[in-house]
Amino acid sequence: MFKTLFLTVLALLAFAGNSVLCRLALNDDVIDAASFTSIRLFSGIVFLLFIVLIKTRKRINIKDGNWLSSFLLFLYAITFSYAYISLDTGTGALILFGSVQITMIVFSLIKGRKFLLVEWLGLLFAILGLVLFLLPGASAPPLTGFVLMALSGVAWGFYTIIGKNTQKPLIDTANNFLRTLPFIVLISLLSFDSMYLSNQGIILAIISGAITSGLGYAIWYSALAGLSVTQAAIVQLSVPIIAAFGGILFSNEIITLKLLTSSLLVLGGIFVVTMGRKYAKTTH
Repeated sequence: MFKTLFLTVLALLAFAGNSVLCRLALNDDVIDAASFTSIRLFSGIVFLLFIVLIKTRKRINIKDGNWLSSFLLFLYAITFSYAYISLDTGTGALILFGSVQITMIVFSLIKGRKFLLVEWLGLLFAILGLVLFLLPGASAPPLTGFVLMALSGVAWGFYTIIGKNTQKPLIDTANNFLRTLPFIVLISLLSFDSMYLSNQGIILAIISGAITSGLGYAIWYSALAGLSVTQAAIVQLSVPIIAAFGGILFSNEIITLKLLTSSLLVLGGIFVVTMGRKYAKTTH
């Protein structure tokens, strides 16, 4: 139990760390968004291939993998980076996480799952939280940043849905990262004229790719072995909160009343959707 708890905490810190690292790099203008994404994904490729080689003693089969998953992974990463040019750390994490969860909830509805009243109420509260966050005001996030991060969340949501039933999560993740190489080359060529790098920016991108992405995903898959689906969903509710505090510590950001209220609505609503059916079953 202690091992699962320890691994879970490390994974959640890694997920929140991605937001902090990206915001630090792009807020300080030490690297451009396209280069940050390219270096992040390439570092993830190298690290994951190394982990797979160590754990399985086998090389990656280039024929394995899923091109759609790889495109969604790239879409998540590139929109994530460009969104953080204008969003605070906690704001971006809330929009990302809310979009991921709402995407997966709506997808389950489309696939025919029947929602209980309490689950509908939870989904309504989560959507209202995001709408409230967009209302005009001094603390409202820039629309471009919001749309980009929401798109990033939708991409990650579908990436998660596709990979949900994988029997080889680590190997499949390494393959998906590997297949982002053509997209990395393409975005690097398209953004070549606006490219700018610094040692600090490169280091932040490598840490994001190898440690908080590559190692973070590997740790999370290990933690999942000791968590139920419900527990895994609930513990992830802490990621935007951890990211917000990371923004305070490392970027001197502040938590506004609107962010706090929206977070309670979004995260609380998702919590209700996650726990609603289970609670209803135990009371009947």
